[in-house]
Amino acid sequence: MHALGHVRFSESYPIVIRRVFKAFQYRDFRLMWIGACTSSTGTWMQIAAQSWLVLKLSNSPFMLGLDAFLGGIPIFMFSLIGGVVADRIERRKVLLISQCVQMGAAFLLTALIGFHLVRVWQILCLSFLTGLAQAFGGPAYQALIPTLVSKEDMPNAIALQSIQFNVARVIGPALGGIALTQLGEKWCFGLNGLSFLAPIISLLMLKTRFYPQKTSESILAGMKQGIGFIRSQSAMESLMVLAFCMTALGVPMMTFLPVFAKDIFHQGPGMFTLFLSVSGIGSIVGALTVAALGNVRHKGRIALIMLTCLGAGIAGFALSSSVWLSCLMLFFSGASLIAVFTLVNSLVQLITTNEMRGRVMSVYNFAFRGGMPMGNLLTGWLVPLYSAPLVLAANGFVLMVVALYFLAVQRRVAAL
Repeated sequence: MHALGHVRFSESYPIVIRRVFKAFQYRDFRLMWIGACTSSTGTWMQIAAQSWLVLKLSNSPFMLGLDAFLGGIPIFMFSLIGGVVADRIERRKVLLISQCVQMGAAFLLTALIGFHLVRVWQILCLSFLTGLAQAFGGPAYQALIPTLVSKEDMPNAIALQSIQFNVARVIGPALGGIALTQLGEKWCFGLNGLSFLAPIISLLMLKTRFYPQKTSESILAGMKQGIGFIRSQSAMESLMVLAFCMTALGVPMMTFLPVFAKDIFHQGPGMFTLFLSVSGIGSIVGALTVAALGNVRHKGRIALIMLTCLGAGIAGFALSSSVWLSCLMLFFSGASLIAVFTLVNSLVQLITTNEMRGRVMSVYNFAFRGGMPMGNLLTGWLVPLYSAPLVLAANGFVLMVVALYFLAVQRRVAAL
């Protein structure tokens, strides 16, 4: 692997600023950050438009949940294989293929909308294809990022990755809302397709390389090695359970924001965009806070406290009848969610060796991303039966119980 190239920040910069953005001193990390932020902005433009388009075409909350389910289930099904691939093939090449597939899916959907041929089943199929690409790209990306910085700066790098994702989550829906209302859905999908050029160019410019050791072992044997490594670490299994619960119970709030905007508050795309943006701003604040803390002690305990706060925020949003209170709860939930994600991800990465990183992160992806389709599908089934506010409030309360259990009873994570 090439030496990690970096340029020192000016000593005149405020200490706090240099601490928050410490990982930016590494050239390759900066390249990946810029490329990922651009692509994520386009993705959030598409998410905003796609959620609204599915609801408009089907008028069914279940279809909204099914679309999210089909986008996430390939990650649940194929992420473990993707992790073995990430440890056996240069991770940069895996990511390039993943980005190209997702770009093609976005452009195809653009064409279908442009020629007035789009149907819900086509959107569902392309969501599955995009999820399949992410099942292989996700482990490779999460395994690549820590190799771009030193180990001591890894928590900061993960926090900055969270920031780029959530900067995009604020900018993307805002741009998507403008494009959706002024230009139509096809512009959201087309601009997303173009945004994939940024990470492709960044990947081609990387100097850092991961050259895996050659092996004759089967993919199944490689998967068993990864699972065996996780089981040998005392707190790792608990971290995987927390990752699953966090997304299964927390992410459906984001998926069903169009239902709250349309059916609870009786508003249009503008309200939906406002909800997404407020949540994204909260996430940025949460990620900046974690980045400033750096390699803080007691990460496990802090993560569990923030998970409790996340459950309370979700329940508060679900039961709110005020737009302003709902926005406050979304801000609070967004900050809590990204803090939990960053801290849990940091703990997993710090425990893992580089040779096992692809496989371990694939199991993490399996849990983290696998919770999304399961939670979305179950919530989509329950919402028509019991109403969105009641179901999401229950999600929030269950999440609080899970967090308090790991905080007070099963204390392996709290001890980290």
